[in-house]
Amino acid sequence: MSIFTRHALNPLITPDHLRSSRPDYAVIGAFNAGAIRFGAETLLLVRVAERPLATDAGWIACPYLNDLGEIALFHVRSDDPAYDTRDARFVRHQATGAVYLTSISHLRLARSADGVHFTVEESPFLKSETGYETFGVEDARITCIDETYYVNYSAVSAHGIATGLIVTRDFRSITRQGIIFPPSNRDVTIFPQQIGGRYVCYHRPMPGEFGSYNLWMATSPDLVRWGDHRLVLQGSAAGWDSGRVGGGAPPIWTEQGWLSIYHAADRQHRYCLGAFLAAHDDPARVIARSRQPIFTPEAPYETSGFFPNVVFTCGVVVTDGLIRMYYGASDDCIALAEAPLSDVLDVLTR
Repeated sequence: MSIFTRHALNPLITPDHLRSSRPDYAVIGAFNAGAIRFGAETLLLVRVAERPLATDAGWIACPYLNDLGEIALFHVRSDDPAYDTRDARFVRHQATGAVYLTSISHLRLARSADGVHFTVEESPFLKSETGYETFGVEDARITCIDETYYVNYSAVSAHGIATGLIVTRDFRSITRQGIIFPPSNRDVTIFPQQIGGRYVCYHRPMPGEFGSYNLWMATSPDLVRWGDHRLVLQGSAAGWDSGRVGGGAPPIWTEQGWLSIYHAADRQHRYCLGAFLAAHDDPARVIARSRQPIFTPEAPYETSGFFPNVVFTCGVVVTDGLIRMYYGASDDCIALAEAPLSDVLDVLTR
């Protein structure tokens, strides 16, 4: 079941459209963008993944931010038995479990007057600067509250995957708020208004030996200190959402409740999108849910690429009852799919 229609010009943004931020690196991915309307424009905060251009044969170069604030390289032989090098995205030390990424990501701003044709800025909007971001900053979500824009993102380092927050009013200057969820936690989606006098978000802890990857809710007095954690959504024992569930785009207010479009993966790491509806006064209470995915990887740019069979959204724009969903395809490019809001609500079952 796919109730969204892919745009005829997909993919909208690909690595070929972008110049690398460093002359000795190449852009290998432009995907998983936060989305928002800002004045007369649609803005995307694109995750741009870059990899070193020159690597000696038989070696894998893993970029990271060193203690001097410079991007350095950690080299691993591709046939070194001490490392698992089968996944193109990372290498893993067999004994310690330490992971090193083969690319490093930053966030880049893209602007469009029509929501389809985007101009992507050449300089990073947000890049690694702290010890919690040594492996990159990823997967922004943008929430507007009272004309202020809150951007949360994944901060990746050897300490794990944490969630950082920045604040902006003009998408030019930013104020860093630091880490709001410690490792391992990601996929935070902040609600666009307070509920019961508190800020609210969904988040996705990543447990170790016990538990699975489920969606939780938290509340805050100031968007920095979070508590009142409650379990919201779990995957199934088998099928499209048996591997994990996690946040997608920030929640959308509708007359029926808070609508969330979220991601889920099966045990073979095929990523699809689903939707659920939560109560206005208690977003931890799910009142309706899609039992099957509402969007699945089918187009060639979704089923092949850097990490195939992935559709993953971090942002939607709703205008005149139409959902414009910007999504990452195969960890490679950004595409657009559209659906009437009413159609999405109609497929949810109570």
